[in-house]
Amino acid sequence: MSLHGAMEVSLIRWEDYSREPLLEALRKGLELIGGIRRFVKPGERILLKPNLLSAKPAHRAVTTHPNMVWAMIRLVEEAGATPLVGDSPGLGTTLKVARACGVMDVVGESSAELLEIKDAITVDNPQGRSFKRFELARELATVDGVINLPKLKTHAQMLLTMGVKNIFGCVPGKRKAQWHLQAGTDIDYFSQMLLDLQDYIRPRLTVMDAIVSMEGNGPGGGDPVRTGFVAISRSALAVDTVCAQIVGKDAHQVPILRTAQAWGMEDARPDRIRILGERPERLRPRDFRFPPLVNIDFAYFLPGPVKRVVKKAITTRPVIEHRKCTLCGVCVDVCPPKIMTREERIRIDYEGCIRCYCCQEVCPEEAIDVREGWLKRLLSGRS
Repeated sequence: MSLHGAMEVSLIRWEDYSREPLLEALRKGLELIGGIRRFVKPGERILLKPNLLSAKPAHRAVTTHPNMVWAMIRLVEEAGATPLVGDSPGLGTTLKVARACGVMDVVGESSAELLEIKDAITVDNPQGRSFKRFELARELATVDGVINLPKLKTHAQMLLTMGVKNIFGCVPGKRKAQWHLQAGTDIDYFSQMLLDLQDYIRPRLTVMDAIVSMEGNGPGGGDPVRTGFVAISRSALAVDTVCAQIVGKDAHQVPILRTAQAWGMEDARPDRIRILGERPERLRPRDFRFPPLVNIDFAYFLPGPVKRVVKKAITTRPVIEHRKCTLCGVCVDVCPPKIMTREERIRIDYEGCIRCYCCQEVCPEEAIDVREGWLKRLLSGRS
């Protein structure tokens, strides 16, 4: 099949974060798709948008590695533009998280500045398929373009968090929780919002940090795993499609990609993506652990009382590991539907839980796990 007009994704096999070698590797990867000057012009202000989820050290793989940010700052400087670095963390301020993960160090030794994403403005999105209006960071109006620097991680709600999901960090602070509350348990609805959002912001370039990724109980409490590659494209959706395949998931298994294919978005079709550089099959890890599969309402056709019992038995849910919990109350504060309470221990009202897993995402002690209901475990052969 001809790939004329297909979206290009550059794949680089790379094993560590040593600064100068990583810079050269990224430069070569970018040259495969036209070089940094294809995406950045002299005199522009360019926002580098890493994943700055929470204040964890770089080796935990919760955030984009600081040396990835360092290398991209250098490349933007070489193109004659002014780099800025910013995100809206799930917990804490941009400055606090940037200091904890090492990003503030690389900002401080360069011409870049830290852009605190905290104030919101309402913007119209007339071209949106489902969402015609967003509340976005006011600070976006001060830059000429965005370069997306996601971290490849598992995600309890969306299965994987990659390029498209990383753009959600352009929504300031507590407004993220409002979106989760509005979407409720409808993952496809949330996926539609994320796709419309990334189409509105339209990052010029996505550079995926998958040198060390996160598996298991992601995106904040999983385990680092060496996956050994970087993916680069002007399409976040194409990067996500390729990266999902590398770690063993087809598009229909990843909610964002499934929705994109239903919408007819070609960058979510593997046969419309031209891969340059390394072959994906040579990057595939032997084993990559995912969180429990996102919920499907298997019991929708049952009578009310029976339905409630069956749903409880099959539905994946957040579970407090009380031996780790310090009763800090962060999960209670961030919970969109406000169904968590702090007494002698943290309690969750599962009747009102929307399974957004915001609590699990921000818990500083990694004391919240994601578990399947007992019946779902039994049906799938797990005890």
